[in-house]
Amino acid sequence: MSATYKRTLVTSALPYANGPVHIGHLAGCYLPSDIFVRYKRSKGEDVIFICGSDEHGVPITIKAKKEGISPQDVVDKYHKMMGDSFKEFGISFDVYSRTSNKIHHETASDFFKTLYDKGVFTEEMTEQYYDAEAKQFLADRYITGTCPKCANPNAYGDQCEKCGSTLSATELINPKSTLSGSKPVLKETKNWFLPLDKLQPKIQAYLDQHKDWKANVYGQCKSWLDSGDGLQPRAMTRDLDWGVPVPVKGAEGKVLYVWFDAPIGYISATKELKPKDWELYWKDKETRLIHFIGKDNIVFHCIIFPSMLMEHGEFILPDNVPANEFLNLEGDKISTSRNWAVWLHEYLIDFKDKQDVLRYTLCSNAPETKDNDFTWADFQTKNNSELVAILGNFVNRTLVLTHKYYNGAVPSAETYTKEDLLILEQLAAFPDKISAAIEQFKFREALAEMMNLARLGNKYLAETEPWKLIKTDETRVKTIMNIALQITCNLAIVSEPFLPFTSRKLFTMLNMPTLKWHAAKQTSNMASGHVINKDELLFAKIEDPEIQAQIDKLAASKSANTVTVIPPAKPETSFDDFSKMDIRTGTILEAERVPKTDKLLKLKIDTGIDTRTVVSGIAEWYKPEDIIGQQVSMLVNLAPRKIKGIESQGMILMAANSKGELSFIASTKPDFNNGSEIK
Repeated sequence: MSATYKRTLVTSALPYANGPVHIGHLAGCYLPSDIFVRYKRSKGEDVIFICGSDEHGVPITIKAKKEGISPQDVVDKYHKMMGDSFKEFGISFDVYSRTSNKIHHETASDFFKTLYDKGVFTEEMTEQYYDAEAKQFLADRYITGTCPKCANPNAYGDQCEKCGSTLSATELINPKSTLSGSKPVLKETKNWFLPLDKLQPKIQAYLDQHKDWKANVYGQCKSWLDSGDGLQPRAMTRDLDWGVPVPVKGAEGKVLYVWFDAPIGYISATKELKPKDWELYWKDKETRLIHFIGKDNIVFHCIIFPSMLMEHGEFILPDNVPANEFLNLEGDKISTSRNWAVWLHEYLIDFKDKQDVLRYTLCSNAPETKDNDFTWADFQTKNNSELVAILGNFVNRTLVLTHKYYNGAVPSAETYTKEDLLILEQLAAFPDKISAAIEQFKFREALAEMMNLARLGNKYLAETEPWKLIKTDETRVKTIMNIALQITCNLAIVSEPFLPFTSRKLFTMLNMPTLKWHAAKQTSNMASGHVINKDELLFAKIEDPEIQAQIDKLAASKSANTVTVIPPAKPETSFDDFSKMDIRTGTILEAERVPKTDKLLKLKIDTGIDTRTVVSGIAEWYKPEDIIGQQVSMLVNLAPRKIKGIESQGMILMAANSKGELSFIASTKPDFNNGSEIK
């Protein structure tokens, strides 16, 4: 951290209080931010860690309607569940607040009013979907319809979750209200907009000062700014009844847009934590503000919230926004609606006292630069082959031998060999290696260095073999065991940000108070004669049945949520148009892959009329050698076209299911000759 900063304010994205926390959330921002803050605290720096539940917005009201309870009941339930899970997992927030608190409503209202009084907002009349039966305007998530991009009939008014396209509600085909099921109508309404188009030069200048941000963050911001039309005005109010009321005349029945309201939650939570000196952390230029988020929140934290802060004029701006990419689960995107997730509260029950195993696995596989995958097999391997076999093994051997040879008293180091001095030199260098990685938000690299220290200890014991040497050179063994204990103590220090429960257990076994980061640069933390406690098992092996139970749980979830999505009928066509298509049966005579492609096969087909070449995108589903002799249905009068330099003379017809899998359409009767017409 630059010497110009006296303090650091760290925030983690406020999670929506409409469901539990899952491992994707943890890997995205909560675990990396906790590691960073724990490290800063260990260094003795002034740092506070802010988070809380985001309790407004449409997802909350949708959840309430589904469960037949009030929005307040929903947020009360999940605020407690998330807060308890975070605490048990060791996420060390200084405050875990909530946006339904009075202090937040006041703070958000005051912030909006300041911008309103300064003339920052523009008032605009726009057309928005309205449900005449429910007598209310519809937020995007209250509208469903057919996606214009992929024909998914269950797309939302803001996004299609099947193809991932960002949509506007007016793009949907056959839109309907989720409140009444009726077709909504467009109706004029007034809202207040943040004119991001006019603010773009300021935002550009701000981002130009932060070209050192992670490539995925800076790159996404630049893509927004450099897109064809640049930034566009964005409504900061909504026609809803759940949220912070808009504090101006003529705004009855409107609330603040959740993405205006939510980041102000960082400010109101700081007020809650530091009622007397909160301004030091938000208005003093000697404070460093860092937002930890997932990649889906980049635009809000790097463009919209900084714009709000700049226009307000009294607040510091984020110095860094180290966003992670997404974590997938067993090769599939995590989905709360499909229950395809590992939920934190369930993990804490199924794997009691194994918080650090999950922390280690998620950090070692963190999606820092690209999407990564969590698998239960890898989780088991990380525990058994790394935590147990490397870290746990070294600590166990060191403590067991200390009790066996010296009744638990730390032996004195008599004389050091050249090899010993090299080990001590390497030991003293590890804190700076780990620090350098953490300061650059490279937590995977930092964790790897921590484990390299444990590997160093194992290597030292394996090479010196004190269990053999004790018979011939007791003095030498004292030095070896003294060094091993120094490594163990330093491991307890540098592991704390990553594995806080393990670190605490280590300090207890060493009969030591928790030491701060600077002590890890020393090589004499364990004084001669100090008596350590009995060793305990640091990590236990995770057996196959435990892992299989989790895999079975996911499989059951997938089965329960398998839904066949049938695309809607295409627009009406005439018989004359249909009759122009000449569709016949044919047989594949030859098949081979098209070079330098993953999906294309070059087919030679006997159509009954002639033998012709067709290029087909079926290589993902069929091997060339498996389809020779396969009868197919084929459009024979399609105009030829070149694909990858090969002239394709027709098109074979395939059926596609909801998973995108392809299947041949062919006659089931063997006496249908090639060239038989399909009518």
